[in-house]
Amino acid sequence: MVSIPLLLAFLAPAAFACCKPLERRSMRVHESRSSVPQGFVNQGPAAPDTVLHMRIALTQSDSAGLEDALMAVSTPGSASFGQHLSKEEVEAFVSPSQDTTDAVRTFLEQSGIQATEITPAGDWLGFQITVGEANQLFDSNFNVFKHAESGRENIVTMAYSVPADLSEHVRLVHPTISAFPKLPLITTPLVNPISQASSSSDVTPPASCTNVTTPACLQDLYNIPTAAAKSSSNNLGVAGFIEEFANKQDLSLFLKTLRPDINPATTFHLETLDNGTNSQVLADAGFEASLDIQYTVGIATGVPVTFISAGEQNFDSDLDGFLDMIRFLQFQISPPQVLTTSYGQDEDDVSPALAESLCNAYAQLGARGVSILFSSGDGGVGGGGQGLECTTFEPAFPSGCPFMTSVGATTDIPETSAFFSSGGFSNVFARPAYQAQAVAAYLKRLGTTNAGLFNTTGRAFPDVAAQGTDFEVFVDQQPFLISGTSCSSPLFAAMVSLVNAELLSAGKRPLGFLNPFLYGAAAGAFSDITTGSNPGCGTNGFPALEGWDPVTGLGTPNFSALLAAAKKAAGL
Repeated sequence: MVSIPLLLAFLAPAAFACCKPLERRSMRVHESRSSVPQGFVNQGPAAPDTVLHMRIALTQSDSAGLEDALMAVSTPGSASFGQHLSKEEVEAFVSPSQDTTDAVRTFLEQSGIQATEITPAGDWLGFQITVGEANQLFDSNFNVFKHAESGRENIVTMAYSVPADLSEHVRLVHPTISAFPKLPLITTPLVNPISQASSSSDVTPPASCTNVTTPACLQDLYNIPTAAAKSSSNNLGVAGFIEEFANKQDLSLFLKTLRPDINPATTFHLETLDNGTNSQVLADAGFEASLDIQYTVGIATGVPVTFISAGEQNFDSDLDGFLDMIRFLQFQISPPQVLTTSYGQDEDDVSPALAESLCNAYAQLGARGVSILFSSGDGGVGGGGQGLECTTFEPAFPSGCPFMTSVGATTDIPETSAFFSSGGFSNVFARPAYQAQAVAAYLKRLGTTNAGLFNTTGRAFPDVAAQGTDFEVFVDQQPFLISGTSCSSPLFAAMVSLVNAELLSAGKRPLGFLNPFLYGAAAGAFSDITTGSNPGCGTNGFPALEGWDPVTGLGTPNFSALLAAAKKAAGL
């Protein structure tokens, strides 16, 4: 286990003392919600003495400059391609100006609040106050909202204000309007136990790979090498949330059964945050964590894998540790070169300002050479797979962020779209230039289908796809078949890590933020998927058509072609 004492410093806000009487300043509504998300019930005012862990995101000095730098180091053909920024260089872009820091700190100190910096760049401040004090300080009205299906409760306000002269210095205050407590897990839609007798102990790829998906099947399907990576200096990070634990005994059995050419003692490293743990009691093993670990270790042969387990004591409320995990990695001198996450939620549940702040954090890591990958979701055009009714298409979050790579799912051989593969168009983020041509071509072919149900100018997702059905996984020493985009993201992340290993062994830099490369130099490395759709919201969803589509993205990868494109882009 990796212990990082610094984590305690930035996750534990300063002791609080609020609020001194002060002269009333002109207040302005900073963020608000017009309605409560479906499935939530207002339980009434929150108890005034309840303590809130508050966060303020400060206006960054040059976020546009960060985006320009990110695209420059990520776009093949650019003079800066591969020249990733250092931790300090990234922080110079996002650190707030001294005027901004002074203005916000003065406002808080006048109310008796001593805030602490909780990010390396100082663009987030943390402190604790009570509900009563927060209502007074931000002209807010915090109530308890309960999610009927999950039973989870959280404290939310429908609007809050900041002094009018302070609004230009504040990006957002959190948790405020976004902290609706719906489970953020993108679950695998199908988990089936299978008998030991039917477990695929024969590692020879079946002719069709249609009954059970195994590492051997995937290696055959996508031309993935079985030899160990030439360089072990890169690291593949696997994000774990909501007490999903990865078990080492299960991994060993998986390797013995399905990758007998790998030493069954091969394991993963562990890092934790927010009081996270990783219980090794077999009965505590989670389906999601087991899937993610077994198919990263089992596909990215020889690449060190780190399981990053976020605990329940997170301070980003509705994001259940997403933001905390990125902060955790921002403090590291050498974060993993690839991070895969098989969790998410619906974009509508997150305020635009919070969504943009998390997306900006992904841009910061991308500029440092980290590839951020997420499962696209398991609800078709209905979003993250939460099962709620919808009248217009619901984008999944954070797949709408333009600075990460969203991975959809396919099924069967020959491959076709998996019906559950979430895809669509963001209502928050505009379409980035790197995908403009590919998406415009799709919209032209789509014509008037689904007109009025989605944002035709939004960032489109997923970016790529991979197999996502009937993956054989061992949980509590028993074999199961698991399906979902949760299968696709760790699989593609493993392939990216193998490409990185080749680049690093040749003295080159890892790929980092992938999308400009994927839509450009690597576009020919994908098999186009032109059948199937992703139904939802009472419709057939989007059809998979020639070229990019919002079900399978650019298609499924051919590892050999992907590696060749990466080497060519790197000048090898």
